Amino acid sequence: MEYNKIDAFILANGKYFPPEKLKFIQERLEYVDDDLYVIIASINYKDPVLMLIISIFFGYLGIDRFILGDIGMGVLKLLTGGCCGVLLIADWIRVMSMTREKNFEDLLNVIAGY
Repeated sequence: MEYNKIDAFILANGKYFPPEKLKFIQERLEYVDDDLYVIIASINYKDPVLMLIISIFFGYLGIDRFILGDIGMGVLKLLTGGCCGVLLIADWIRVMSMTREKNFEDLLNVIAGY
């Protein structure tokens, strides 16, 4: 892929990925065809700040975990009210990093699939 497209992608979407993995993403994108750029740029990345807000207001219902694709923990939080608040508070601390990791996994799945 062209370097200017890689830089534009990192600049526009860097906040959606773990900071320590941005260099790895940049290196992987160098070996991807230019045709795949449209697909990579159109992936629906989840915003970590929005996920934190959702977790604060609706975390006791497990909505944050359902959005991240962790259905089992979402059901557990829904049935137990966030395990009486323990999981709720833990998720407030971790939800932003979990969201960035999920976005990173989604990107790698697209790159590996083509």
